[in-house]
Amino acid sequence: MAKILLVEDEVLVRDMYKKKLELSKFDVETASDGKEGLRKARELKPDLILLDIIMPHLDGIQVLMKIKNDPELKEIPVVMLTNIESNKRKKECFHEGAAGYIVKSDGTPSFVLKEVNKILG
Repeated sequence: MAKILLVEDEVLVRDMYKKKLELSKFDVETASDGKEGLRKARELKPDLILLDIIMPHLDGIQVLMKIKNDPELKEIPVVMLTNIESNKRKKECFHEGAAGYIVKSDGTPSFVLKEVNKILG
């Protein structure tokens, strides 16, 4: 069973994606801000990280950069899950090593699940 770390500060959004992924037999851990997300990534070494961008303490891009600069974490695929519809921000995330970029308002939980399955094979 693949382990996913979902880093999202909005409780309702976090719970919705967590439930959708668990129903599809994924082991899902959550974090409510960037600092907690980074700590849990180091602790759990998940198979995939879903990462919001706008969060307290450390934003998602800062977390992505720290993950990709950590020899123990850099191979973990990170998918940005955000409400920011900016090509500049999207390019920045891919430049920093993101495996995907999903705009929450464009993608249903089923779409997110499809992307997760595609990345995890």
